[in-house]
Amino acid sequence: MRALLIMLATIAIATLQGTASRALAEEPIELFRSAATESKTVDHSEFDKLLAEHVSTDASGLNRVSYQAFDKDDRARLASYIKTLEGIDPATLDRSEQFALLVNLYNAKTIEIVVDHYPVKSIKDINLGGSLLSAVTGGPWKKKVTSIKGTPLSLDDIEHEILRPLFSDPRVHYAVNCASVGCPNLNRQAFSGRELDAQLDAVAKAFINSPRGVDVSGGKLRVSSIFIWFQEDFGGDDESLIAHLRKYAEGERAKALEGASRVDDDFYDWAINVRED
Repeated sequence: MRALLIMLATIAIATLQGTASRALAEEPIELFRSAATESKTVDHSEFDKLLAEHVSTDASGLNRVSYQAFDKDDRARLASYIKTLEGIDPATLDRSEQFALLVNLYNAKTIEIVVDHYPVKSIKDINLGGSLLSAVTGGPWKKKVTSIKGTPLSLDDIEHEILRPLFSDPRVHYAVNCASVGCPNLNRQAFSGRELDAQLDAVAKAFINSPRGVDVSGGKLRVSSIFIWFQEDFGGDDESLIAHLRKYAEGERAKALEGASRVDDDFYDWAINVRED
């Protein structure tokens, strides 16, 4: 009981701290309130090259990353790419380019953080702080680790304060990658504004048709915890979530979902998605 009270007090203090901090700084989403009708195109080719060099698909369909193989030159290339994204004015981009910029920045920064702290067994072992809540949850998500136009941002800011509320697209959960086995794959190609919709459909389909996303066996429907943690983004109830799954399910997975009416359980694997050469 004492441990529980301490944890609840810690969460309450962290919440108050977060509220105060936001009151003193510009809300992250304000950076993206406006979008261009005639957009510039962001060059993600350097990230494409790094992904091609360091991400490969294993026999189970999981994309694994060779974090340990990032040498000094690779780290410099990754840092330069991140710096380029940080300097872009979002107002010069249309919505698709903005979405691609945010997802690529999130994924590139996550790779950089893991590379800087490797070897680790889980990204949750990388506690960068940023709030008292981090002491409970672990992970690097609360710390201000990047910026856009000089406004400091955490990974949580990018995902939960900008991407989710601004775009209201559940496919964002298949695009951002948290360096874990249980996460949707780190895409082997950088997201681009021009191809965004097709890319998002592809990553949604890949995850839902993988055993890491959905398992239907023994008359039970088990889903990735992502669908439970963010159920509101998938319609808010089991019926809406299952309809979303059916939209992207194929073959045997689609047939198995025909009779599903509720979610029975969820699962997630926080092990690092490293490629062990």
